[in-house]
Amino acid sequence: MAFTRKLWIAAAAIGAVGLGTTAPAQAQVAEETAFILNSFSFLVHGFLVMFMAAGFAMLESGLVRTKNTAAICLKNIALYGIAGILFYLTGYNLLYAGVDGGVIGSLGFWSADDAAALAGDFSGGYAAASDWFFQMVFVATTASIVSGALAERIRLWPFLLFTALLSGFIYPIAGSWQWGGGWLAELGFVDFAGSTIVHSVGGWAALTGAILLGARKGKYTAGGHINPMPGANLPLATLGTFILWLGWFGFNGGSQLALGSAADVIAIATIYVNTNMAAAGGVVAAMALTQILHGKVDLTMALNGAIAGLVSITAGPDTPSLPLAIAIGAVGGALVVLAVPMFDRLRIDDVVGAISVHLVCGIWGTLAVPLSNPDAGFLTQLTGVVAIGAFVAAATAIVWAVLKATIGIRCSEEAEMIGLDQAELGLEAYPEFGRGSQMI
Repeated sequence: MAFTRKLWIAAAAIGAVGLGTTAPAQAQVAEETAFILNSFSFLVHGFLVMFMAAGFAMLESGLVRTKNTAAICLKNIALYGIAGILFYLTGYNLLYAGVDGGVIGSLGFWSADDAAALAGDFSGGYAAASDWFFQMVFVATTASIVSGALAERIRLWPFLLFTALLSGFIYPIAGSWQWGGGWLAELGFVDFAGSTIVHSVGGWAALTGAILLGARKGKYTAGGHINPMPGANLPLATLGTFILWLGWFGFNGGSQLALGSAADVIAIATIYVNTNMAAAGGVVAAMALTQILHGKVDLTMALNGAIAGLVSITAGPDTPSLPLAIAIGAVGGALVVLAVPMFDRLRIDDVVGAISVHLVCGIWGTLAVPLSNPDAGFLTQLTGVVAIGAFVAAATAIVWAVLKATIGIRCSEEAEMIGLDQAELGLEAYPEFGRGSQMI
């Protein structure tokens, strides 16, 4: 009772102060409150997106063979560090500074400028570093998509060099066309949280890399037979999927870019629900279709179905009704089930199904935006998909080709046979089950 009484006294005191406050002062308090809440949203949603790095690491670790587990873990933590550094050095300014309806921003280091806010002017809306942090974690997501597709035969250092160029130049230039206020933004292209700008960019980079890198030894035979190479740890892959699902609330919800009003909170809540239910639709559709086509349910397809639903809704999670969000996710889940064997028939070896999930469903989700958003047009959406796809495919193909012709991108046959854990790291992720245990 005493604690409750103190709360009432405090509330009365605040109310009394409020009654004696002038209108301009009240406006400044409201503006400062919005500034704080917006910055808080960037930071909290940003660390949710950062947690997706753990999701990608666990998903990919579960879907590779044991002899490549430590190598894929190393690639995931290394690419996160490299992506952050390159986004600071070049990426942020290329993406956001001085694009002005064009195709590229300015070249230079990012630096925070909060002088106005520190002087009491909160019209900027948020702390500069909170925005930078939220935008940076998206870059790492793009790079993570590539690592899983090229697993088990890509060399470490060429991959990380590619990651630096993707994070510091290719992704920011493509993103500037819409998110930076470039020519696609002026055209009316809509990509709320990045089905195209993040996911299909990563998907195109993975596709060009997979083509130039080639398939794993033994994956495809001369007679056209496809040899499955199942992952070593499906519980770990399942955990990774759940982590990604959780992180996606930050990915999509944070892309509201504000938390300073009731309308923003309502919008974020709607985005969370649509995001969640699109993933649910993707899981169920993938399960149902694998049962129909193959007579049994495939866990890996169900996992990729969830991520496919998430990718599909990312371009427009703010406008669909709940049934439409489920349907958009369900179409994504079905597309993955069809796309994975299609790429296998084309002899494009994608270890974790990243190209099917992020490229195919990224395209679908972007084209689906006009179904619920009257401000988006199908032809404009298609223009954005084609333009960004053409640029990223060409740029990444050139980078991969140059790396292949100079330092090489593929490990030796011996390294592939013994696994990249031993060949490149000199260790094993599961030593008690590996070669070392046989010597005891």
